[in-house]
Amino acid sequence: MKNILLFFLGCITLISCEENKANFVTIIESPNKNIKVNFSLSSEKQPMYVVSFKNETVIDTSKMSFDLKDALSLETDFKILNTTTDTFNETWQMVWGEDQEVINNYNSLKIELQETSELKRKLNIIFKVYNDGIGFRYEFPKQENLTNVTITDENTEFNLTGNHKTWWIPGDWDIYEYLYTTSKFSDINAFKDYIPGAHLGQTYIPENAVNTPVTMKTDTGLYLSFHEADLTDYAGMTLAVDTINLEMKSELVGNSKGIKVSRATPFKTPWRAIQIAEKPGDLIESKLIINLNEPNSVEDMSFFTPTKYVGIWWDMHIGTGNWDYAGKNHAANTKYAKELIDFASENNINAMLVEGWNIGWEQWWDKKAKKVHFDFVTPYPDYNLQEVVAYGKSKNVALIMHHETSADITLYEKQLDTAFALMKELKIHAVKTGYVGSVIPEGEYHHGQFMVNHYQKVLEKGIENQVAINAHEPIKATGKRRTYPVAISREGVRGQEYNAWSDDGGNPPEHLTIVPFTRMLGGPIDYTPGIFNTTLKPYKVKNQVNTTLAHQLALYVVLYSPVQMVPDLIKNYKNNPAFQFIRDVGVDWKKTKVLDAEIGDYIIVARQEKKSKKWFVGAITDENLRTIKINLDFLEEGKTYIATIYKDASGSHYLKNPEAYKISKQNVTKETILTIKLAAGGGCAISIVKNQ
Repeated sequence: MKNILLFFLGCITLISCEENKANFVTIIESPNKNIKVNFSLSSEKQPMYVVSFKNETVIDTSKMSFDLKDALSLETDFKILNTTTDTFNETWQMVWGEDQEVINNYNSLKIELQETSELKRKLNIIFKVYNDGIGFRYEFPKQENLTNVTITDENTEFNLTGNHKTWWIPGDWDIYEYLYTTSKFSDINAFKDYIPGAHLGQTYIPENAVNTPVTMKTDTGLYLSFHEADLTDYAGMTLAVDTINLEMKSELVGNSKGIKVSRATPFKTPWRAIQIAEKPGDLIESKLIINLNEPNSVEDMSFFTPTKYVGIWWDMHIGTGNWDYAGKNHAANTKYAKELIDFASENNINAMLVEGWNIGWEQWWDKKAKKVHFDFVTPYPDYNLQEVVAYGKSKNVALIMHHETSADITLYEKQLDTAFALMKELKIHAVKTGYVGSVIPEGEYHHGQFMVNHYQKVLEKGIENQVAINAHEPIKATGKRRTYPVAISREGVRGQEYNAWSDDGGNPPEHLTIVPFTRMLGGPIDYTPGIFNTTLKPYKVKNQVNTTLAHQLALYVVLYSPVQMVPDLIKNYKNNPAFQFIRDVGVDWKKTKVLDAEIGDYIIVARQEKKSKKWFVGAITDENLRTIKINLDFLEEGKTYIATIYKDASGSHYLKNPEAYKISKQNVTKETILTIKLAAGGGCAISIVKNQ
C-alpha cells in the first residue's frame, strides 16, 4: 500500500512539474535592474508579459497572438521548448547624429514556443531589456506547417496601469501631419475633428487608434513612449485604443484586401518598443529605438556631409513662386537657382534644393485627369540642370535633387534606375522625395507593407548610387538610419508649411514643445525652421507663423536633423543680425543634453558640434511667457566662454510683436546659470564659443 501511495504521489509531482514547466514565469532585468519583464503562459497557454520599473508595474498582463488568413490563429496551446538569455554591451560610433558615441547595453531573453496541437507550429519571442526601456519582437522560424504567413491581425497588447496623460495623433494609415492632442487616455478619439480632405495628402482612419510614437505621463510622474523599431518588410503599426479598459493593441496598416503582412518563413517582425523615463528629457536622450536596429551596413558614407540648405520651397507656399512651368512665376529656373547658390556660398550654407524643376507639375495632384506624367530626368525649359550643378560646384554648394512622385509608385519605380543614374552622373548626393496623395496602385496605403518595401527599395537605390534620402510623406522613422545612414531625414510631421496655407490658424506655439517627445523620438525631422517674416506680410495676410523670431532660431537646436533648411526669402535674411546664428549653428553633433523640459510647455536643449566643439543652446515655450534658468554645467571645467544670446525683446509676443529680438554677449563658465525671459510663443538661441 505504501509503494502504491508513493507511486501516485510521484505521478502527481511529475504532472505538477510538467504544468509548471509549461506555465513558468521567466524574468529578465535591465543591466541596472530597474526594469523587469515577466514572461509566462496563461491558463490557456497563451504568451503574455508584464513590465515593471523600480517594482512599479507599468504594463500589466498583456497577451500576444496572431490572426492568419486561411489558417488557425497563433494564440493558445503553446508550450515552452527552450529559453536563452544573453548580455550585450558595446559602444558604437554614429556616422552622423545627435551623439558621436552610443552605448548599446542590454540583457536579452529568447523564448522558443511550440503548439501542443497537431500542427505543432513554432513561434519565438525575443526580449531586449535596456536601462531606458524594452524591445520585443516575434520570430517565425522556418517550419513544415507554416511556410507562408498572411497576417490579418497582430494582437500585441499593452495593458496600461492607469488613465495616463497622453500626447497623441490619430492612427491614420496615410499621413502623420496632425497637431498633437493632449488628453487623458480615456478621452482619446481619433475621429474627433477629423475632416477627410483637410490635408493636402490622402488620409484614412479606419478605427479609434493612435500612431506611434505615442507618449504618456503616469500619475506617479513616470514617462512612457510606445513605438516600433526596425520596420522592415512588414506593415506599420498603429495602436488601437480601448478607452474603457485602458488598453492598447497593435493594429497593423493593411490594404483594401484586408491583408496586413504577407511573408515566407523564416522572418522577424519589427521590435515593439517601450521607452521608460523619470524625466521627459531622458526620452530624447534615449537611444533605445536606434539601438534596436542592426549596425551600419553602408561601407562608405563619405559622399554625405550634414549640412544646412536653401531652396525655393517657401516661395511655393507663400505664393511668390510656382512649381509648374505654366504658372505666373515658375520659381525653379536657372537664374533664381544661381541667386540662391550665391547666397548660400556667402553664408556657410553648403546645399541648395530646387523643387518643380522637372516636367509634370501642371496637374500633379489630379491623377484621375491622367495628366500626371512626372519625368525625373527631364527639366523644364527654363532650368538648366547641368549648368546649375556646375555653378554650385564652383561655389562649394551642392545640389539636392527633388522627386515628387504624387504617390504614383508604379510610375516612379519604372524610372528609379534612370533617375538615380542621372544623380550619380552629376554627382548629386542627396534627394528629397515626396509622396503626396493616394497611392497607386489603388488599395494600398502609405504606411502598409507595400509602401514600407518601396521606401526600402529607394534606400537601397540610394546606397547603390551614393545618394542620401530625405523622404516626405514617408513611413515613420524607426531607427533604420543606423543600418542605412543614407536615410538622413524625413518629414512625417505637421510642418512649417501649415503656417503658410492651412485654414485652421497654422501650428500653435505648443506644437513644437510636444514634437520632440513624440515624433522626434523616432528620428530626424525635416521641419524647415528659420522663418524671419513670421507675419507673412504682404503675401499671406490671413496666415502667420505662430512663434517669435527667436523661437525660430532655437528650433535649429531643439529639432534634430542632419539637414536643416534655411527656407525664408533671401531678402528677409539680408542685413538681419539674427541671421548670424543660422550661419553659425551646427548640424552634426558630438553630444546632446536636454537641460530642462515639460512636454507641451517648454524645452531647453544643448548640443555640442562635432568638429568645432562649440556648444549651441535652444529653448522654446508654448503660448505662455515664462522665465527659464539655463545651467551651463556641461561646459569644460576651468575654461571661460563667450555666449552670444539671441532672445525675445521686451514686449515681444508671437501674435502682437513676433519679430522683436535682442542680441547680447557675456562671458560664461561651467558655474554660470543664465536667467532668460521667454515671450509668449517665444524662444532663445545661444552660441557658446571657448574664449581663446
